[in-house]
Amino acid sequence: MRTRHVADDDLLRTLYDEHAAALYGFVRRLVDGDRQHAEDIVQETLLRAWRHPDALTGDRTRPWLFTVARNLVISRHRARRARAPEVPLPAGDVLVADDELDRAMLSWQVADALGKLTPAHREVLVHVFFGGQSIAGTAAALGIPEGTVKSRSFYALRALRLVFEESGVQP
Repeated sequence: MRTRHVADDDLLRTLYDEHAAALYGFVRRLVDGDRQHAEDIVQETLLRAWRHPDALTGDRTRPWLFTVARNLVISRHRARRARAPEVPLPAGDVLVADDELDRAMLSWQVADALGKLTPAHREVLVHVFFGGQSIAGTAAALGIPEGTVKSRSFYALRALRLVFEESGVQP
């Protein structure tokens, strides 16, 4: 078992040494110069090569790597286009209540619905929507990437909408 681990490390090191620079340059052009995105794609490409060493045969290695990288760029681009755009909502326009009793009922319903979310989703919503922090501010406060904040807020809002629908509350 130890020799397989060493062989895996050697394969990954060799792939990186021989192909990473060229792959990075290729991918960076595909992603309009976004360094972080290019680095992520190169890392994922090398990881896939490491998982599929049988695909790496002689002079077909580099074309295979470039094809995988290109496909990853296309997949991520499509995934980004499929997501709904972020729309900042003013705090007063989220839910409207006519009087104090309605406001109290509404706050209980919101608190109950937030309690049904995962802690990670709830934490992001509290920072972004109730704390009024930006995506960047929330990412810094929680110590997570901005993309994670965006993703968590998207899925948290979707889950929150479902909780409201199940309980008969119209958000």
